[in-house]
Amino acid sequence: MLESLRITAVQHVREGAHPEDVAKTLGLHRKTVYGWLARYRKGGTEALRAKPLPGRPPKLSEQQLRRLYSLIVDGDPRRQQFEVALWTKQVVRALIRREFDVALSIASVGRMFSKLGLTPRPPLSRAGDHDPEALARWKREELPDVRVAAQVVGGTLYFCDDIALCPHGGGDGPDVHMIWAATTKGGFWFALYEGAMTPAAFIDFCRRLQHDSRRPAYVVVHGGAAQRATETERFVASAEGQLRLFFLPGRAGVSGSGPSATPPAPSGRPAPAGSRTIPGQRRPA
Repeated sequence: MLESLRITAVQHVREGAHPEDVAKTLGLHRKTVYGWLARYRKGGTEALRAKPLPGRPPKLSEQQLRRLYSLIVDGDPRRQQFEVALWTKQVVRALIRREFDVALSIASVGRMFSKLGLTPRPPLSRAGDHDPEALARWKREELPDVRVAAQVVGGTLYFCDDIALCPHGGGDGPDVHMIWAATTKGGFWFALYEGAMTPAAFIDFCRRLQHDSRRPAYVVVHGGAAQRATETERFVASAEGQLRLFFLPGRAGVSGSGPSATPPAPSGRPAPAGSRTIPGQRRPA
């Protein structure tokens, strides 16, 4: 629903996200988000609400939306004969075309995600979970080093988070968590897991992200219990440098949660001249 998407986008900006980051994450043009913000400043939330469009039926019925949601919750897209291990807007678009013979644009799929409750927060927007000053300092001083480290090894930098979802349509269905990874260029990959967030679910997501990326994955995470668990640490170590986690600083309720990274596997080659030290590594003596 476009109304829900407007409200969600404006809410993310009000919580501290940059409008252009919101646009990239939601698959929108930057001018669209700025336009919604202008409407909100003039008329508040009511100005974002949809006006009735008589005679314009929805692309998918409520029953089809429930069917689509169940297929996504079912897990790995490979079960649906796709070659990738994580869901994307493009994959869901293909699934809709195959299952319901309905052709949608990528923007329409993004709006449908919002209707299904599958809209993530933009990267680094969850400031309420972290000390604002420490987070701002990390973004200014540490994040550029992480970007350089990923570029040096030909890897991809992802921002990863998880959110709890209500079953589509309400009711007493099982708890569902969405784990997602996004890039600042608008890439968005996700998976749904029934039950509480666990190390096993997070490890499974990382394994599937590696499958689809096929490049070293440098992943910025909020540092929750599942991400800091011993099982997760062992899994990352076994990846031999193909997967690294970087924890955001100052997470509420986590002791000693400063800017850190899972230790890199020895590469056997020196750092390039002029490269900056990666957070979590010791500077040369």
